Amino acid sequence: MPTNGTTAEATKAGKGLLIHAAGPLEPDTLAGILRSATNARAALHPEAGIEVVIQGPGVKLLAAGSPAAETVTDARQLDVRIIACGNSMRSAGLEEKDLIPDIGTVPAAIAHLAQRQWDGWAYARL
Repeated sequence: MPTNGTTAEATKAGKGLLIHAAGPLEPDTLAGILRSATNARAALHPEAGIEVVIQGPGVKLLAAGSPAAETVTDARQLDVRIIACGNSMRSAGLEEKDLIPDIGTVPAAIAHLAQRQWDGWAYARL
């Protein structure tokens, strides 16, 4: 389970949409992924969870002061949970304190993805 942010907003309905972004990401690519997430937020049931899980070197864009910080903050304000993979953070030399406020973390993105799917969440890889 995520260690930052609340899980209640993501699990009220018991299911949701899990968006997985892996590998290196450019700020514009992350912005497109977050746009898709916010569009899903607007179109789906208001209680459906929306999570974007960032795995790989792209976690660097979740650091405070990154070129994507404003875009990430805007998506968070629209009730989209953004989660960083702990293993990827460690590889990138990041700690939780380095992240933009309200970014969640999980020890291993792959385990979180599996658990959400077992719980009935829809999966999309962008």
